[in-house]
Amino acid sequence: MNDEEYQRVRSILGRRPTSAELAIYSVMWSEHCSYKSSKVHLRQFGDKAPKTDALLVGMGENAGVVDVGQGWAVTFKVESHNHPSYVEPYQGAATGVGGIVRDIMSMGARPVAVMDSLRFGPADAPDTQRVLPGVVAGVGGYGNSLGLPNIGGETVFDACYAQNPLVNALCVGVMKHEDIKRAVAPGPGNQVILFGARTGPDGIGGASVLASATFDEESHQKRPSVQVGDPFMEKLLIECCLELFREDLVVGIQDLGAAGVSCATTELAAAGTGGMHVDLDTVPLRDATLLPEEILMSESQERMMAVVTPDKVDRFMEICGRWEIPATVIGTVTDTGRLVMTWRGETIVDIPPVTAADEGPVYRRPYAPPHDLGALQADTPGRLTRPSNGDELRRTVLWLAGSPNLASKTWVTSQYDRYVLGNTVLAMPENAGVVRIDDESGLGIALSLDGNGRYARLDPYAGAQLALSEAYRNVAATGARPLAVTNCLNFGSPEDPGVMWQFARAVEGLADACQYLGVPVTGGNVSFYNQTGTTPINPTPVIGVLGVHDDVRRRVNMSLTSDGATLALLGETREEFGGSEWAHVVYGHLGGLPPLVDLAAEAALAGVLVAAVRDGLVSAVHDLSDGGLSQALVEACLRGGLGARVTLTGDPFVSLFSESVARAMVAVTPGAEARLAAMCEAAGVPVAQLGVAGGDALTVSSASEQQELFSIPLAELRESHERTLPSYAG
Repeated sequence: MNDEEYQRVRSILGRRPTSAELAIYSVMWSEHCSYKSSKVHLRQFGDKAPKTDALLVGMGENAGVVDVGQGWAVTFKVESHNHPSYVEPYQGAATGVGGIVRDIMSMGARPVAVMDSLRFGPADAPDTQRVLPGVVAGVGGYGNSLGLPNIGGETVFDACYAQNPLVNALCVGVMKHEDIKRAVAPGPGNQVILFGARTGPDGIGGASVLASATFDEESHQKRPSVQVGDPFMEKLLIECCLELFREDLVVGIQDLGAAGVSCATTELAAAGTGGMHVDLDTVPLRDATLLPEEILMSESQERMMAVVTPDKVDRFMEICGRWEIPATVIGTVTDTGRLVMTWRGETIVDIPPVTAADEGPVYRRPYAPPHDLGALQADTPGRLTRPSNGDELRRTVLWLAGSPNLASKTWVTSQYDRYVLGNTVLAMPENAGVVRIDDESGLGIALSLDGNGRYARLDPYAGAQLALSEAYRNVAATGARPLAVTNCLNFGSPEDPGVMWQFARAVEGLADACQYLGVPVTGGNVSFYNQTGTTPINPTPVIGVLGVHDDVRRRVNMSLTSDGATLALLGETREEFGGSEWAHVVYGHLGGLPPLVDLAAEAALAGVLVAAVRDGLVSAVHDLSDGGLSQALVEACLRGGLGARVTLTGDPFVSLFSESVARAMVAVTPGAEARLAAMCEAAGVPVAQLGVAGGDALTVSSASEQQELFSIPLAELRESHERTLPSYAG
């Protein structure tokens, strides 16, 4: 808290704050909790929100909720746990999963799946080899113990994330419309109950403070600030909460995440009748020596706070007891407009809760393009030497297929349980994760989580739109209708005008694109101060898109399994290599402009894919993104265990490695070629025949040269694709 903010607290209270009050304001007004540098820009998501009947709960709650049909509602959200995961990789990542799961629980939903978006420094760097195994083990250890399938995500390596990994975790839950819960504390006389794990010294100033400052040489001494998770307690807490909800025993509920008791009490009170009295002596502690400000700032995990009418307290306690969940009445809702806390008979907090929860400082920080942006954009990949013959093209395909970002992530995903609960329909490495919601009708959802920091570094407005485009396309590639968006915006220090410009442009780009595509932002997270010293990470907006399947039995995956099936390319390919995997892998080059955004083409392609899957016109679909057609062919062939014979028109290098958007490769159902072509023509989506599936090799020929360029046996392709990550991760 700076001097100006401190003086504002004094002005609000009309006196010097107590140490406990200062603790509350310091964590609630932190960047992580108050969004003080981002609020002025984030308002665009509301101002530009497309009109939709699907949005049941929007931004401002623990998570957004959307209507997916048949009386079902889905809530989903992604959040960051970046700095804690650098300081203590296992617990940092594990408690990131735990925290986002509790956000979903607090909306009244049963969590049904998780996803993760992970970014590390160079794969061969010593620090990456310290952080990567711990983060993956933490994500898997917590999610697996909860019995939640991990259905997808991404694992990316880039030097800009060295010593500042990004660990973004997503959870999705389902409920009926009538089961939605809110974070409010209405009704004077209602009881405030803290239930779950006891409060301990771990995580004091964890996410709220650790995530609101840059790293320095003392980062490793911050280990006590990292929360410690107990997934088995959280599993009991999930089942306990769902039973409490079924019996309608709560009128308001909030999870204890960042800022702990401070956040839960101030936000519940501010959103209710405005007052609350809390006796801190009643908070169950693991360490009896904790001071009141430590109790208020502790971010110990697996805790929830509920508001319960007096006549239902006994039943609430009975259910908690059956699930072996400690539960204690710690306070009462009032209508005084004040949050009052006592400790050992003394009043130590007496504040208007709305001033801490909703009226924190709002900064309009100065911003301007980074000083090196012009030179970066002028340094186009056009000067880079391209492969010029079949042998060089062949080596490039293998090189990219085995590069850390494009190589198989089986080493990661094999540590996650992807099929527990029995409702996972598709999971990594498919285009998107798909989960069944209703057994009888087949109603389901698809989710994809995508981002590209290199694109956003070159043009943050376009970069955010490209991340949305990819996630939107991935969801449609399974046959689902894209419906809504969540986001995790990872950037450097907001005190750097260049970073603030990147953030402002990215938010504007995402808001404009969501408005155009008709998919509202339901909520998300901003993570600033992602830098070590003065060097920020590449701006990395990670975008999650949720889509709806009317019947998941009609979905398709990306595997080539039909021998002789016609392969077709949908969309237009241009010569676009700025920020591409080819330039990154082969030359370590970043420059030029990212691929051209084409939202109209993206919407048209999605419409064709959804209709083609619904009508059974395609047996496989794979979107084209990082690595272009080359990587799409590699993954589709290896996933299905079937080769392909492809003939390219035009420049083979551009055809194989361009990263133009709004494209997908499909395997056409025999006899459906004409219908698919007519559907594409009606939608204005270019379509061209690529070749056929079959054989045990990927064979590529040139139409103009009328000769085979190269052939790679699937065994060689698989060896290149699968050896990389295990070799780095040990």
